[in-house]
Amino acid sequence: MADLITVEDPDDPRLHDYTNLTDVELRRRREPAEGLFIAEGEKVIRRARDAGYEMRSMLLSPKWVDVMRDVIDELPAPVYVVGPELAERVTGYHVHRGALASMRRKPLPAAAGLLRTARRVVVMEGVNDHTNIGAIFRSAAALGMDAVLLSPDCADPLYRRSVKVSMGAVFSVPYARLEPWPQSLESVREAGFTLLALTPDEKAGTLDEAAPHRMDRVALMLGAEGDGLTPRALAAADERVRIPMSHGVDSLNVGAAAAVAFYAVTAGRPQR
Repeated sequence: MADLITVEDPDDPRLHDYTNLTDVELRRRREPAEGLFIAEGEKVIRRARDAGYEMRSMLLSPKWVDVMRDVIDELPAPVYVVGPELAERVTGYHVHRGALASMRRKPLPAAAGLLRTARRVVVMEGVNDHTNIGAIFRSAAALGMDAVLLSPDCADPLYRRSVKVSMGAVFSVPYARLEPWPQSLESVREAGFTLLALTPDEKAGTLDEAAPHRMDRVALMLGAEGDGLTPRALAAADERVRIPMSHGVDSLNVGAAAAVAFYAVTAGRPQR
């Protein structure tokens, strides 16, 4: 059973994992270097635990102790109980969900290992907005994509905002970094995948015409909001595909586009 420790000093070094959570640049550097990530809210904490992530500690407001009692009873790590004002001073924002957990990262798998067993994968290039990363992972999990491959400059799926937006779906879909970029796209092709580059270019064929749900193995390539896939990534694709638009709309947010495309890619496949 975890120790319940009441903390009243915002500078207590035991709260180090939770300091300055709103400083994006600091946390992006610090969390991977220290091998941790932050799970926020009861559901996300439980999903991280159920996915096998080891908990370093929890930070709870008093009213959340009873809610999280079953987790606390199984936890060997410390649980820090703090008032809402102190939690805000430590983290830099009002922790309205009342529950945070510092989790230990797992080593990332190699892309080659994921490709051996997957049939439908997402390949993201330069998607560095944490909200978009979270939304794409949530759609990937919901619509039956098997894995996510990230270019080196994509945002961290385990950053707090990504985890929160995905509602913990980042724990459900395995992912790996694909390096070097974009040369390593050839290894995806060599694993038997057809590389489909999603683009708003009207010269591209539609998803319906490409019929990716009939292909044996598909890697759907997505680019960053606004700029889309780079010319080098587009050149590496086997085919360019688009989602047909109406009413003068030229494109969708990458998170929305991903959900539409994932459905087209996975249609007819049994869901797990």
